[in-house]
Amino acid sequence: MKTNKPQTEKSNEEMKRKQFTYRGKTLDELKKLDVREFAKYLKSRKRRSVLRQFNEIEKFISRAKTKINKNKPVKTHQRDIIIVPQMVEMKIHVYDGRNFVPIEIKEEMLGHTLGEFALTRARVKHGKTGVGATKGTKYKAKK
Repeated sequence: MKTNKPQTEKSNEEMKRKQFTYRGKTLDELKKLDVREFAKYLKSRKRRSVLRQFNEIEKFISRAKTKINKNKPVKTHQRDIIIVPQMVEMKIHVYDGRNFVPIEIKEEMLGHTLGEFALTRARVKHGKTGVGATKGTKYKAKK
């Protein structure tokens, strides 16, 4: 004789969001780390970059926190800054060469640079061909 278990157990487990981990560490553990200690968990190219510019990253974070406390937008031209755990959940406006693109920093962005999320080139939208561009319109009057 089969007993039907209520589906609430399974649905509660599915409703719980899977906790984010980065290289086996939770976000709370990563936020407690120093910038140089976090660099140990990055891949080699990003690690070297963080270790070279950790002063710039720490200055950027402190400047961003003071601006957020004053309810001002954090704007930057520094596209090469690598995203560290202290930046998670910040809203940063990154310059793309023409204007500032707002970026909401999420956990999945750890280890990437700010410039990767503010694209500098727009997608090409091709229109109609111009007069004289094809053989069919070669001999048409251009005026």
